[in-house]
Amino acid sequence: MVSIEHVAHKILTYIPYVLVLIDMRYEGVKCGKDGSVDNHMEMGKKLLAAGQLADALSHFHAAVDGDPKNYIAYYRRATVFLAMGKSKSALPDLSRVIELKPDFTSARLQRGNLLLKQGKLDEAESDFKKVLNSNPSNKEEKEATSQLAKSDELQRLVAEAHRSYGSKDYMTAAAQLEAIIETCVWDVTSREMRAECFIQMGEMGKAISDLKALSKLKNDNTQAFYKLSTIYYNLGDHEMSLNEVRECLKLDPDHKQCFSHYKQVKKLNKQIQSAEELIREQRFEEAVSKYEAVMKTEPNVPQFSALAKERICHALSQAQQGARAVSACSEVLQSDPENVNVLKDRAEAYVQDEQYEEAIKDYETAAKHSENDHEIKEGLEKAQRLLKQSQRRDYYKILGVKRTAQKKEIIRAYRKLAQQWHPDNFQDPEEKKKAEKKFIDIAQAKEVLTDPEMRTKFDHGEDPMDPESQQGHHHPFHGGFHGFQGFNPFGSGPFNFKFSYN
Repeated sequence: MVSIEHVAHKILTYIPYVLVLIDMRYEGVKCGKDGSVDNHMEMGKKLLAAGQLADALSHFHAAVDGDPKNYIAYYRRATVFLAMGKSKSALPDLSRVIELKPDFTSARLQRGNLLLKQGKLDEAESDFKKVLNSNPSNKEEKEATSQLAKSDELQRLVAEAHRSYGSKDYMTAAAQLEAIIETCVWDVTSREMRAECFIQMGEMGKAISDLKALSKLKNDNTQAFYKLSTIYYNLGDHEMSLNEVRECLKLDPDHKQCFSHYKQVKKLNKQIQSAEELIREQRFEEAVSKYEAVMKTEPNVPQFSALAKERICHALSQAQQGARAVSACSEVLQSDPENVNVLKDRAEAYVQDEQYEEAIKDYETAAKHSENDHEIKEGLEKAQRLLKQSQRRDYYKILGVKRTAQKKEIIRAYRKLAQQWHPDNFQDPEEKKKAEKKFIDIAQAKEVLTDPEMRTKFDHGEDPMDPESQQGHHHPFHGGFHGFQGFNPFGSGPFNFKFSYN
């Protein structure tokens, strides 16, 4: 059995070795720590010089963590942040450098420049003055003096801009703020004021540019997103308006203005999307009703009324509602006479209504504003062919049917006219001769309009029964009235025709 005294003696003999190991361990940690910081600083410096900013930043992060009082580590990290365009991250590091080493003029000068860009002119001036009072190098003295003078000039411009804005001289204020923002590129206050100036001046594109910058410069800037949404809404851009108001609600789901606006934009956006889907599905009358609902949902923004009327014009034109389409399109063109899409739709509606000269005028006007639009070119050529055709023989007019008439309607009209103008009904030689010609025209009209291929040719301005346009092709009625042998729709008389129900 091992005695307690023997165990105690063994433990006591090992204590000196344990203490030495512990001492060595702590010395190793200390040396390793210092060496690690130096290594990170050296590696960060090399990577920074090589332009490998992300890798350099990682090493300077490690150096700061390893030695929180190493002002050079903070300064180097701030340098990387600035090189990466992350001035917001650089500013706290520069402030920490100055806190650790107040006489570090390079850091103070850098901070002054950042504060100047942020429009914090008083704080910037303070830094520039302290640089000048701390034995700076010639280069630092020159830069601090120049920046201090610039800050004084900016202070004067800021005061003038506020006076101009207060007196509602928005154009002058905007010009003064422009000069300020050229230097103070991150100045939130000046950009907010200039954005408001642009809104008051009706320069919405410029206002949008400033507000988008503000949404990035200022954290949780719900007001910028709200203003962006309302501007886009008033410009008639419902999709962009919806995007911006959603950004506002991401930051603050309980924002009263944004939530109220969101409900209105969402409703309108849904109606417009539904109407467009109906047009794609060729449910044109339903699309018209939906766009009429859009005008009721938002009667106070002219852009949405104009959009709705333009799309109603298009839907009616596509629905072959010529007269209604012409009326709807004409209303849009009164306020927007160079609207190419509406000009094309009205031209097509005029074609449907057989007003070819008016259609040609619209296509020609549209072509002036959109020279390379193939639809305009094709539409114009078609209208010109149809005009020429209408001045000769029009099979639709012969049967007294519209261009949109279905086959059954065409056959019904043909039967009625063929019975009326059958040559057997006339005894007088002159009247019989006239009836023969009329009867041929009626039969030819029926033949063309009930044959899909011939009707398509005719609708594109080509007469399938015209020998001049059908050279080399069989002419079904060539040779005059006697070509009708075996085609009497009533089965009597010398012609012995056979009626066709096709």
